[in-house]
Amino acid sequence: MTLIADILLVAGALGAALYCMILSRKLGKFNDLEQGMGGAVAMLSVQVDDMTKTLKNAQNAAGDSSASLEELTRKADDMAKRLELLMAAMHDLPEAVPAKEKPARPEPKPNAAMIFQRHSDNRMEAAE
Repeated sequence: MTLIADILLVAGALGAALYCMILSRKLGKFNDLEQGMGGAVAMLSVQVDDMTKTLKNAQNAAGDSSASLEELTRKADDMAKRLELLMAAMHDLPEAVPAKEKPARPEPKPNAAMIFQRHSDNRMEAAE
């Protein structure tokens, strides 16, 4: 009976050793940095670092743009106030008085020799 127990114990130990070897190989392939999951994790880590740098650059650019926009908005408000003051000052100015009125042209005397020419209706039809 002891012999059977020893044989079963040795068989179990050999089975466990075989199982550990198979797991070791699979884990080695899984963590392979070029083809396995380890490579994918390493690649994703690099991409996350790149995205973090890009995000920081975008935030800096947005901050600069925001500051520039605030400055331009302030300048536009100042200019609008100046324009309002100028418009108010224009209302306070007296109306311009003409320097001298030019004498009106005398109407020409009707000349009996003038000839009036009528245009044909063809031009009107072409215009329509």
